[in-house]
Amino acid sequence: MTWFLIIVAILAIGGIKIYHSLVKLRTSARGAWADIDVQLKRGYDLIPNLVATVKGYASHEKDTLEAVINARNRAMSASGPQQKAQAENMLTGALKSLFALSEAYPELRAAESFTSLQDSLEEIEGAVQSARRYYNAVVRDYNTKVEQFPSALVANAFRFQKEEFFELDDEAQREAPKVSFDDN
Repeated sequence: MTWFLIIVAILAIGGIKIYHSLVKLRTSARGAWADIDVQLKRGYDLIPNLVATVKGYASHEKDTLEAVINARNRAMSASGPQQKAQAENMLTGALKSLFALSEAYPELRAAESFTSLQDSLEEIEGAVQSARRYYNAVVRDYNTKVEQFPSALVANAFRFQKEEFFELDDEAQREAPKVSFDDN
């Protein structure tokens, strides 16, 4: 009878440890997702300033400016890693069109406010990439734990669900956007 109680106690302690590790990984994944959201919001907050700066030099490029604002609004309202990644792809494309305008407007390219915004967006893109890598690493660890035996038993019993990776759909989007305005 004592062996039976010892085995039950060991299993209970093991189950508790597994449960706590699942909670810790899930919480880390949610925290990492929040970090991505913060970085993306920083970028979203810069976009109206960027559009206003471009509008001052190229006000007749209304379609491009509206496309950027619409893509920004869709990205801000997207939820979940998959929707957010798709919206970010659209926003990146719209921003590329906006940055291409600088080629037609040398005075825009020379504007200090424009280059400052460009530098800020590059810095934020680097922070987003770093946050994405961390988020995906934590999600990988969490998802592995959810699927591995014996932790899968605890995960199923307590309804731990796998998390989505933050993946880019378009292969071309996997490269960091180049927003250089040099004539090279």
